[in-house]
Amino acid sequence: MTPEPAPLSRTDPAPLSEQLARLFASRIDAGLMAAGTRLPSIRHCASRYAVSPHTVVAAYDQLLAQGLIRSERNRGFFVRERNALTPAASAATADRTPLAFPNDIGSLIRTMFPAGVRNQVKDSMDASRPSPASGVLPASWLDEGLLIKALRRAVAQDNSSSGALYGTAQGDPLLRDMLALHLESLGITTPSAQIITTSGATHALDVVARTLLSPGDAVLVDSPGWSVEFARLTRMGVRLLPVPRGPQGVDVAALEHLAATHRPKAYTTVSVLHNPTGHSLNLTQAHHVLQLAQQYDFFIVEDDTYAAFAPAHSPRYAALDGLKRTFYVTGFAKIIAPGWRVGCIAAPEDWIPELLDTKLIAGLNTVTPTERALSLCLQQGWLRRHTEAVTSRLDAARSRTVRLALRHGASFAAPPAGLFGWVETGVDTEQLAQRLLDHGWLIAPGHLFYPERCSSTRMRLNFAAGQDMAFWRAYQREVRLSKATAGG
Repeated sequence: MTPEPAPLSRTDPAPLSEQLARLFASRIDAGLMAAGTRLPSIRHCASRYAVSPHTVVAAYDQLLAQGLIRSERNRGFFVRERNALTPAASAATADRTPLAFPNDIGSLIRTMFPAGVRNQVKDSMDASRPSPASGVLPASWLDEGLLIKALRRAVAQDNSSSGALYGTAQGDPLLRDMLALHLESLGITTPSAQIITTSGATHALDVVARTLLSPGDAVLVDSPGWSVEFARLTRMGVRLLPVPRGPQGVDVAALEHLAATHRPKAYTTVSVLHNPTGHSLNLTQAHHVLQLAQQYDFFIVEDDTYAAFAPAHSPRYAALDGLKRTFYVTGFAKIIAPGWRVGCIAAPEDWIPELLDTKLIAGLNTVTPTERALSLCLQQGWLRRHTEAVTSRLDAARSRTVRLALRHGASFAAPPAGLFGWVETGVDTEQLAQRLLDHGWLIAPGHLFYPERCSSTRMRLNFAAGQDMAFWRAYQREVRLSKATAGG
C-alpha cells in the first residue's frame, strides 16, 4: 500500500522534498507500508504529487539516510525490514533509557546536548524544562532570527564564506580584525596577526595545552574549577597541581608554594566569572600572580569563556601582561548559541606558528560560515545589542533564583555573579544528586569540580535555569530527608 496523493504545501517553510519524505515516513512508521513494499517510481511519484523528479530523488535520499527504505539497482526503492534498529527505532528506545546519574564529568557534559538529555529522560521528567545542572543558557533565550540573518548575510556578501572550500588557516580575516577590536574593548591590545580562531573556547584550550605541554609536565589548576580541563590535561599525561579557590578568588600563598615546589609549566584559570564560584579577578591578585609567573617561569592560560556576562572593565591577565606570558582564550557559544562553535586564541607573537600547526594538524580548518557570520554580528553591533538584552535578563533571573535558594534553605559559598552560583547545601551533593534524580531533576554535584576526588556539600547552579519553584521545593524536601537520615 502506498500513500494516497496529498497536497504538498507551497507555503510550508519546509522544502517540498522534506514534506514528501515526511509523508512516506509517517506511513511507514504507522505500519501502513509494510516491509518490502515498493515505493512509486521516481517518474510516477513526481506526476502523482505534482513535483519535479529532482524533488522525489531528494525525498527518497532522506528516507534512505533515515534507514526507512532500501534501494535495489534496476528495481527501485523498498520499505526496509524493521528488525534492525533504525535511527527512528533507536530514538524510541533511547527515550526509555533511565536518567543517568551525573557521577563524572562525561555524564554532566552530556546534559548540555538535547539528544543527551532526551536519551536520559524518565517518563516523569519533562525534557524541555531547563536543568539546574546545565552549562548553557535556556534555548528560549537564543535569538534564532539573529543567527539566520547573520548566516544569510555572510554567504550573500561573499561566496567564499559558504564553507565549500577551506578558509584561511589562521581564521577568517574579517573575524580576526573584529576580534582585535573586541579584545581592545576589554583592555587587551593585540594585532589580528596574534589571533587564531578555533572551534569554540574548549578547542582553543586544547590547542594551547597540546602546544605548550608534554607528558609529565606540571600544571596549576583552580580547585574547584572546570572538570573538562582537568580531564583533558590528565589524558595528556599532565600532573595537576590544585590551587585552592575560595570566595575571594585564588589562594595566592598556596599557588606560590606549589610553583616553588613543582616548577609548573603553566597555570590554567578562569579569570572572570569563574566556573563554578562566579568570582572575578581583582588587580591585586592579578599583579601578584603575574609576578609569580615571572619568578617561577610559567605561562598563564586565561580562559575568558564568560566574558559576555562580565562587568565592564573587569581586569584580565592578558591586558596587564600585554600577552607576554599569557595565552588568552575566549568563545561566543555561551552568549550567542551553543552550536556556534567559534572561539579564539590571542597569544605571544613567537608562539603563533606552533599554535597554528597544532590547530591544523588536529582539525585542519575551522568553520568559515559561522566565523564570517560572527564577524558580521560584531561589525554590525548585533552581538552587542543581543548581549545587553541577555545580560539584563540574566540579572533578573539571578535575583529571582537567589531569593528562591535562600528561601529554601540554601546559601552561597561565594557572592552570586554571572551565569553560575556555588551553592552550599549542608549535605553531600553526590547523594543529593541521586535523590533529586529520582524526581526528575539533574543537579551538578560539587565533587565534579575538584581535580582531586573528594566529597562536597556544594553544587553548581545555573541561575538562568534555576527559577522553577518545583525544583526548590524538591530540593528543600530532599535536603531535609538527607539530614534526617544522617542524624538517625
